[in-house]
Amino acid sequence: MKPDRLTAMQQIIDAVQKEFPLYQQDTFVCGPDNTCVGCPKKLMELVDSELSYWQHQVTRGLPPSFDELNRFGKLCKNVRRALVRNGRIAVTER
Repeated sequence: MKPDRLTAMQQIIDAVQKEFPLYQQDTFVCGPDNTCVGCPKKLMELVDSELSYWQHQVTRGLPPSFDELNRFGKLCKNVRRALVRNGRIAVTER
């Protein structure tokens, strides 16, 4: 059975909180050597703000639309790809 939209969003939020280095000391610090592809700092700030927004919406019991679920999932997938490319998180088989 497929989860409802609130449960699906909570599952995405839980996965992001588990895998992304959101609240580590060096997460929001720019690298001095300019070897970044994209800006991990800005990407993490974007994910953090979206994550906070959706966590608040889920807590209030307001379900996302299917389009919002898809958009948030795609954002997280693309940011994850950039973080792997920059060596911020390890490559794992999915």
